[in-house]
Amino acid sequence: MTSLIVLPTYNERANLARIVPSILAQGDFHVLVVDDSSPDGTGKLADQLAATANGRVAVIHRAGKLGLGTAYIAGFKYALAREYEYIFEMDADFSHNPAYLPHFLAAIRHADVVIGSRYIRGGGTQHWSFIRQLISRGAGLYTRLVLGLPVSDPTSGFKCFRRAVLAALNLDSIRSNGYSFQIEMNWRCYRKGFRIAEVPIVFPDRAEGQSKMSGRIVLEAMWVVWKLRFDRCEPASEEGAILV
Repeated sequence: MTSLIVLPTYNERANLARIVPSILAQGDFHVLVVDDSSPDGTGKLADQLAATANGRVAVIHRAGKLGLGTAYIAGFKYALAREYEYIFEMDADFSHNPAYLPHFLAAIRHADVVIGSRYIRGGGTQHWSFIRQLISRGAGLYTRLVLGLPVSDPTSGFKCFRRAVLAALNLDSIRSNGYSFQIEMNWRCYRKGFRIAEVPIVFPDRAEGQSKMSGRIVLEAMWVVWKLRFDRCEPASEEGAILV
């Protein structure tokens, strides 16, 4: 059963030529590159990869730097318009190792959403500064305390969703557009009562390119958590989420 990897890009040319073949080598996966008019030519390279991939690579070109959240929403809608059963979020910079993809597929047999976690047994980070570790762990703790979200790594961007999950969510109502997008997606899945599983991943610092993390993104996530706490646009399931 074919799965789709949604791969947002902005100035990832140095990584894209390696990450796409690595993903395709893991099994029956297709790749959708969602490029935000990267000035370094990432979009053009994506088109070249698509032309030689026998239909396994597609590209969405967007008019400008529109943000991570809207890139994933565009990818989700693309997947739902086709026959993909499993849809992945994944970074293009090798911080998310394609070798983990089969692990996600194994886990989602008994779940609806699978999150790649740095903070469960077997997971971790590599080459991170103390400050970055502090911000990441602090963001997770803050999110769990405010929302009561029982997820060890709520800001992780390495995920797999069943098609039915994305079809059940009101994608047009999702407004978070930075790393808070990950928190909002987790919260909405949790409120809907979907089964959530976590698998361990090791997250190294990127080898090529520049990180998109900024102080503004951190502040946005802190504000969005409280907004979600009092938001009622995605009704809660009576059963609540099941952690598996």
